[in-house]
Amino acid sequence: MPIDSRIQIGEPPPPGTLPRQMFAQVVRQDRFGDPLEAFRIEEVAVPEPGPGEVLVAVMAAGINFNNVWAARGVPIDVIAERRRKGEPWDFHIGGSDASGIVHAVGGGVESVAPGDRVVVHPGHWAPDDPWVQAGNDPMLAPSAKIWGYNTNFGSFAQFCLAQEHQILPKAPHLTWAEAAAPTLVGTTAYRMLLGWDGHRLEPGDLVLVWGGSGGLGTQAIQLAAAHGADAVAVVSDDKRGEYAVRFGAIGYLNRGDFSHWGVPPHWEEPSYGAWLKEARRFRKALSEIAGGRAPRIVFEHPGEATIPTSAFVCAPGGMVVICAGTSGYSAMVDLRYQWVLQKRLQGSHGTNDEQARAYNDLVRAKRIDPALGEVVPFHEIGRAHRDMANGIEVFGNRVALVGAPDAEAGASA
Repeated sequence: MPIDSRIQIGEPPPPGTLPRQMFAQVVRQDRFGDPLEAFRIEEVAVPEPGPGEVLVAVMAAGINFNNVWAARGVPIDVIAERRRKGEPWDFHIGGSDASGIVHAVGGGVESVAPGDRVVVHPGHWAPDDPWVQAGNDPMLAPSAKIWGYNTNFGSFAQFCLAQEHQILPKAPHLTWAEAAAPTLVGTTAYRMLLGWDGHRLEPGDLVLVWGGSGGLGTQAIQLAAAHGADAVAVVSDDKRGEYAVRFGAIGYLNRGDFSHWGVPPHWEEPSYGAWLKEARRFRKALSEIAGGRAPRIVFEHPGEATIPTSAFVCAPGGMVVICAGTSGYSAMVDLRYQWVLQKRLQGSHGTNDEQARAYNDLVRAKRIDPALGEVVPFHEIGRAHRDMANGIEVFGNRVALVGAPDAEAGASA
């Protein structure tokens, strides 16, 4: 039943009631740019779940780089994109990771019920999409989106709205903050490492993991270890390398020890030789850690600064798989090493239900740690995104508290 009284941040809403308004961290087009300015707390109407939808009272929300992009309005204006498709809202409520309690469900929802303690995975698509109905991978469908980035009413609010298939059971041993930390990066990493025929992670594989101490990297390292593979992390300092080793990396490379990052010179320029010499030095250092092996899979997300090296060091017949471009989008590779050594460059985006459930099962079985890093209060969501945009890195995953009173709340086992 709708009520007018406001629920305060840090309080779960009473079961059986539905406030008309909620507090949310809102982005609007006239504030695009610096995330600290783009995000502002506003009161907005609580969305009502439609057929196949679930309204979740958010306890904690994970912070990911995708909403740095949303706050900037680059590479796309997510608000304008949705309005062109007929959606009425002139604002964006982001957040692609949530832990919380099912509060209400729409028509036809049968797998979850109010009171269930859940997390939300970020794969979102139209259930009537012909591609999906034909049994194909939904994340390759024309309607595929990332929830809380391409869609509105993500987790940076007291209530979020998701599709039924996105709802997964929360691991009982995790706090609300821990449970909100890893799902987007973990399911993304799972698809990258286990989603591509011919290059699925296998026991004995070597995986090179960029950003090994961050959210994506810590999940990739653990997934490699859980499947009998070895991971070598690339990090920005020795403390981060030690952190990556804690999560299962067999060693690490400090990128500060090398100087060839960014788009390399053209192969005909004299300075290309200096770049190649440094890339070979990186490859040798990696080989020494890995006992002479080259990585069958290179786990990429920085993009512009690192893709040339990734393609160079990848094993013959191996795969460089990439899910983002946090250092830029212009990638250059020396095609001589690509075609002669038959290497694969594979884009990867989001997760489908099968992959998300498999990843969540590993978390619930305590085989994957969420790698909880910085926990911030709700009002600091903009600051946390600014830090992320400015390259102020944290160990593991950033999380904001919403309905949870503190970072210790929520574990039940």
